[in-house]
Amino acid sequence: MSKEIELWQFIASRLNNSESVMLLVVAESSGSSPGRAGYKMAVAADGELTGSIGGGVMEVRLVEQAKLKSAISNPKSEIFQQVHQKNSPHSSGMICSGKQTVIISTLFPADLVTVQQIIECLAKHDPVLFEISNLRFEIMQNTEENTAISFTKTNETEFVYRERLGYKHKLFIIGGGHCALALSELMSKMDFCIHIFDDRNELNTIDKNRFADQIEIVKSYEEIADHIPSAANSYVVVMTLGYAFDKIVIQQLLDKDFKYFGVLGSKAKMATLMKELKAEGFDDAKLNQIHTPIGLPINSRTPEEIAVSIAAEIIAVKNA
Repeated sequence: MSKEIELWQFIASRLNNSESVMLLVVAESSGSSPGRAGYKMAVAADGELTGSIGGGVMEVRLVEQAKLKSAISNPKSEIFQQVHQKNSPHSSGMICSGKQTVIISTLFPADLVTVQQIIECLAKHDPVLFEISNLRFEIMQNTEENTAISFTKTNETEFVYRERLGYKHKLFIIGGGHCALALSELMSKMDFCIHIFDDRNELNTIDKNRFADQIEIVKSYEEIADHIPSAANSYVVVMTLGYAFDKIVIQQLLDKDFKYFGVLGSKAKMATLMKELKAEGFDDAKLNQIHTPIGLPINSRTPEEIAVSIAAEIIAVKNA
């Protein structure tokens, strides 16, 4: 389950008990601010909370403000700007030389229907655009807006924040073995929709995988290209049973465009495989874009360590 769904389910559970909940959303940030646009936190009246808007003393102070607003049942959504620089106006107490704008919005039991709609869309992996302003909290219907996040401020009290919720990135793992299981568990804690493909039925590690959003058994890796389209937000990791299967997958996917394309294997094995593919006429430039040996060089050995090295490399590419 994604952290996004967990946050909205927490909100729904409290609203369903006729409680109000304070929703904190980072609307914009700059510099080295610990919070980034889209970070969220929900604070219940009893102080229980979930999510994060960046951590540290800044977060603690805004949580306290949220509790005060909750105590007086303030129906207004407000914005707070914090500057993370010593001796600056509105200083957060942090010195990381950045600033961020945070919305604090009170959600009431009447908002439960909207929150439930958000949860349903996220569970089905359907994008959903929601809006918070100084006047309302609602889902936007029939809109062509594709921007992930937008924030406009008319003055100190009037603003509109819109965000398209849902996974921003897709991770396709070809091969469902032990490394795939470890990588799925690790990446499930991040903003990735995880798809697993394997050609083996009744695989133990597939049965154990409760972290992937979708698992599909294919008849042959020869058809893998039919399942994975080119996309700027797609990340592909190849970790099949062996050399021959890796080669088939690479041949099928090499002409597609992905944000990241990595293949698990030793340096010697992958050097031999790349040499073979080049000899067969496959494009040098495309082959050189493949990350292999996959992952950051941290001398990883176990599936869990290998997963950490791959995840770190993917994050480095995503955030570049």
